[in-house]
Amino acid sequence: MNRMYISEVLGPALLVILAIIVVCVLISCIKIVPQAQALVVERLGGYQGTWGVGVHFKVPIIDRVAKRVLLKEQVVDFEPQPVITKDNVTMRIDTVVFFQITDPKLFAYGVENPIMAIENLTATTLRNIIGDMELDQTLTSRETINTKMRASLDQATDPWGIKVNRVELKNILPPAQIVDAMEKQMKAERERREAILIAEGEKKSSILRAEGKKESAILDAEAEKTAAILRAEAQKEKMIREAEGQAEAILKVQQANAEGIRLIKEAGADQAVLALKSFEAMTKVADGQATKIIIPSEMQNMASLVKAAAEVARD
Repeated sequence: MNRMYISEVLGPALLVILAIIVVCVLISCIKIVPQAQALVVERLGGYQGTWGVGVHFKVPIIDRVAKRVLLKEQVVDFEPQPVITKDNVTMRIDTVVFFQITDPKLFAYGVENPIMAIENLTATTLRNIIGDMELDQTLTSRETINTKMRASLDQATDPWGIKVNRVELKNILPPAQIVDAMEKQMKAERERREAILIAEGEKKSSILRAEGKKESAILDAEAEKTAAILRAEAQKEKMIREAEGQAEAILKVQQANAEGIRLIKEAGADQAVLALKSFEAMTKVADGQATKIIIPSEMQNMASLVKAAAEVARD
């Protein structure tokens, strides 16, 4: 009776427990893969497939998720690595690598520790590149170093299902004595440029002053020339006006004499009156500064006639 009772009581409970276990196992076999992720699934220890975004069901006990892979682009900042340049200068350089997993299967089975492998590969590649360059070239060739490292790392990580998108040199740390020497060199270079700029400024200033004096002298000469021309034109105008005034005065005098002679003739004056007028004209001529007066012979004859006439009149 007791055994039958126990079996009757425990039987349904065991079924319920078994059903719950089965349901839990089934639920655990349902896998939802989110965006930008992938699951590498193994079946009985061997690669079975890669699950992408969506809902997937794995066979209990037989299948298992070997690796969950992130497909987003990832960034890894590695510690500074000691490197030696071609001219035997030791410095420390830290790098930043941007990579993305393109093949989850190769990433899961290609290398044991991909991040550590990339770090070591980055260090060796960096040493090889810097070893062929001198210090000054290293400090001024970041882009060249980045390009070479990216190409080398991308080729080396391709079998691991990793694509290296970008490599950047974050910091280049030369030794302290090299930094001091570079600072002194930069200071000397700045002082040299400052001296050159000052000298060029003084040179330009001197040139501008000389050009200003030259232009001022040219303007003064042009002004003096213009003033001389104006003075000459004014003097010329004055002389012309004086000559015109004298000519006009002579013309008026001659016109007046001609008018007088005309009036005398109209009045019926004889030769004696004309001779007298001639003597008056000569008298006016004698009023000047001349010391000798030359009298024409015709006027002398006229004078004799006048004298004879005067004597006849007295008789």
